[in-house]
Amino acid sequence: MSAASRMKKPGANEHAEYYGRYINLVPEGDIVATLEKQGAQFTAFLRAIPEARGDHRYAPDKWSVKEVLGHMIDGERVFAYRALRFARGDQQPLPGFEQDDYVKTAQHGRAKLADLIEEFALVRRANVLMLRHLDEAAWLRRGTASGYEISVRALAYVLAGHVLHHEKVLREKYL
Repeated sequence: MSAASRMKKPGANEHAEYYGRYINLVPEGDIVATLEKQGAQFTAFLRAIPEARGDHRYAPDKWSVKEVLGHMIDGERVFAYRALRFARGDQQPLPGFEQDDYVKTAQHGRAKLADLIEEFALVRRANVLMLRHLDEAAWLRRGTASGYEISVRALAYVLAGHVLHHEKVLREKYL
């Protein structure tokens, strides 16, 4: 039995209140298995979106489908990097990241939707493999990111919840 399969959802004392909006979307259970399954399901959902729909915005001042997906990829990388650092016992506080600045400078609209989908799938797969090998002590380690203490376990749930949040937005407002 893996350490992740024995883990409960993180408590409110393991993360900033803001992240509760993502964590609360994720069902209880083996978070690594959840992330793996979600990665496959979300990638299949994305592959059904026509390439021509990639530049669609539901309002002039909103991100395009490609920009939403690019933001999700950036989020996967940032949250997993934090988890890696804290799992390894690194206590250096990590800065936040300004999502709008990332999206603005990344120019995701220049990429093919299919390439962004593949990138998400690969980043998620790498994150699953990294998390799968953590022991129980690593899951419970904490560090500071964006000025708030957060556990590795909470970061894994944030990874899953962030995707659930944006998938809902894509389904309801973009498609």
